[in-house]
Amino acid sequence: MEEANKTVVSEFIFQGLCTSRELQIFLLMPFSALYLMTVIGNLFVVTLIIIDHHLHSPMYFLLANLSFIDFCLSSVTTPKLTTDLLKDNKTISFGGCMSQILCVHFFGGGEMVLLVTMAYDRYVAICRPLHYTSIMDRQKCIWLILISWIIGFVHAMSQLILILELPFCGPRVIDSFFCDIPLVMKLACTNTDTLGIVINADSGVLATTCFILLLISYTYILLTVQHHSKDGSSKALSTCTSHIIVVVLFFGPCIFIYLWPVSITWVDKFLAVFYTVITPLLNPAIYTLRNKDIKSAVKKLKNHR
Repeated sequence: MEEANKTVVSEFIFQGLCTSRELQIFLLMPFSALYLMTVIGNLFVVTLIIIDHHLHSPMYFLLANLSFIDFCLSSVTTPKLTTDLLKDNKTISFGGCMSQILCVHFFGGGEMVLLVTMAYDRYVAICRPLHYTSIMDRQKCIWLILISWIIGFVHAMSQLILILELPFCGPRVIDSFFCDIPLVMKLACTNTDTLGIVINADSGVLATTCFILLLISYTYILLTVQHHSKDGSSKALSTCTSHIIVVVLFFGPCIFIYLWPVSITWVDKFLAVFYTVITPLLNPAIYTLRNKDIKSAVKKLKNHR
């Protein structure tokens, strides 16, 4: 018995999105295209903001960071998901699994804090326009970005340390396409009820705190916008609407997966696909389609060519 307990799982097996071989082959092209569009879209936004001097403002500096995080978040899971669609045996090493957990929570946690930072930037721009340049100076922007990365890293490490303490010696099949904490915990050779509460509280506190701060910020901004002139109000409302759409798309699935007491496998898989594959693609599209400055920068880039 003691010898069995010392047996360490060296790899995990993914069940993937579905069991049908035909459906997996059918999904290969759409997921490959989605990932390619995500990479091109996000890196294009980052490059455009770097090369166009008119976009060297705090709002676009934060947007470039959001696009970079979305590119990284998508790259943690989507390439593996896509290549696994061609395989019957979908395995991942123990180290690879732990790396996925670390990276998903690092980039996901960082994005949550970054979205709060972007809301703060819009709050200062709309509610205190005369003091905007002095409040949101270059140094403060860099510090706010660093804080979002640091909080994301601390959150990810706290999750990973708790998971690494668990003994894995028996079942190794994960009913998903990437290593997600709730599913990996189920495979531990020990009772994880208490640990599950601690981990969900960790993720829940970060997600809920950021979400509440965002709701307060945008409510205050929208109330302030009502007192502005019609033109200013329209522009501010357009910008805030873009931000709010991104917030809902990102936080909705995360809160549902980690805080909803009932777990329905196909719903969890769909939501996991949504926030790891779809949302990173939608973010640059939402900002690009709704933003006049970025449209103008794209036109200038075309004219130069």
